[in-house]
Amino acid sequence: MAKNKHLTDDERLQIEHWLKERISIKRIAADLGKSVSTISREIRKRSVKSDKSAPGRIPNRCAQRRSCTVYSLCYDKPDCTRICRSCKLCNNLCPAFEEEVCPNLSSPPYCCNGCPDEQRCTLRKVYYIHRSAHKAYRKLLVDSRSGVNISEGELLQLDAFVSPLILQGQSIHHITVNNPDEFNVSKKSLYRYVAGGLLQARNIDMPRICRLRPRKTKPIVHKVDSGCRIDRTYQDFKSFMELRHTPAVVEMDSVIGRIGGKVLLTLMFKSCDFMLAFLRDRNNSQSVIDVFDSLYRLLGHDLFRRLFPVLLTDNGSEFSNPLALEFAADGHRRTRIFYCDPGAAFQKPNVELNHEFIRKILPKGSSFDELTQEGINHMMSHINSYSREKLGDKSPCEVFDYLYNLSSGIFGINKIPANEIVLTPLLMKKK
Repeated sequence: MAKNKHLTDDERLQIEHWLKERISIKRIAADLGKSVSTISREIRKRSVKSDKSAPGRIPNRCAQRRSCTVYSLCYDKPDCTRICRSCKLCNNLCPAFEEEVCPNLSSPPYCCNGCPDEQRCTLRKVYYIHRSAHKAYRKLLVDSRSGVNISEGELLQLDAFVSPLILQGQSIHHITVNNPDEFNVSKKSLYRYVAGGLLQARNIDMPRICRLRPRKTKPIVHKVDSGCRIDRTYQDFKSFMELRHTPAVVEMDSVIGRIGGKVLLTLMFKSCDFMLAFLRDRNNSQSVIDVFDSLYRLLGHDLFRRLFPVLLTDNGSEFSNPLALEFAADGHRRTRIFYCDPGAAFQKPNVELNHEFIRKILPKGSSFDELTQEGINHMMSHINSYSREKLGDKSPCEVFDYLYNLSSGIFGINKIPANEIVLTPLLMKKK
């Protein structure tokens, strides 16, 4: 039996074909020369969900659908007399919806390929499709071999030891030779970390490096979870929004000041252009988690979920720990995170455009190191009090208060009179 061999696209195509013919996993494994557990894991891990329903039947997946007597869930259709379980909108509108999962999916072959009940079943289907399975495998393979193989805590500890010595004029070679017990990474990795901007020290702090011709390589990033985008892509976001029909999307991004200095985390409510900004000491994932935990304690579980049900962000390394953002310390889900496609900032245009207001006050390249959260709140008060034509000449503060029936003052944002709004660097000098 072949060991340590990855499945090929042809083998995945063969698996899909045999599953449709209802051939057992044990026999598939024997014919491919793989272990049964390998085939089993492949099917369970890379099968995709589908909302395909039985022809001519209502796609109701609620576990209570046989005994439910609820009427009039659609408040915009008061004249409707149909019982809601006979409507295709039931699954999305009913607050008591509890999805029934087919028990056959918990046993071999773990998917609906070749199922004799497929044409009359209304439950959510799970299919093994070789194209999507191989695509997911290739993406995981690339992601697992990119980034830095070091934890965030280890990186901070390494930075605290190495950067001061580099700033004293010492070379990385000298540091590693004289402190061999301090490192669990190679000298080459340290050079890569410095060149990639992961440490406070920079290439410019090492004169000999500055004289070398730069290589044509992309800067490395530190991903806390290299598989963070799995089931959280922009396509997953669109599919999720089609099912939930919620306009409450918050776009998230970072605004960089001095490289290596303090940065801003921005959260923008797409429905009203209301934007929050939080000052962070470093641009890492833990600083983002700390902001979320602080907001969660301030708002409480129910209000946090109402304000931040869905977040859309980019692929920055500071957002690469989605589980810590989506779930509170007590294990309760508090939000959902989705990522834009790489290099597709236009998929979250609102927060990108609104950064122009911040750059009017804090020009690109300026340092945020001397700023305070109080000063940032004062800046955002002016920005959120500025009238927008797209909002019917109302300010984001006014629209936010109306839509959420909540005062923006809970975030430390105050309404500024129209003629007192300042959107120039002079604002922060006054503060």
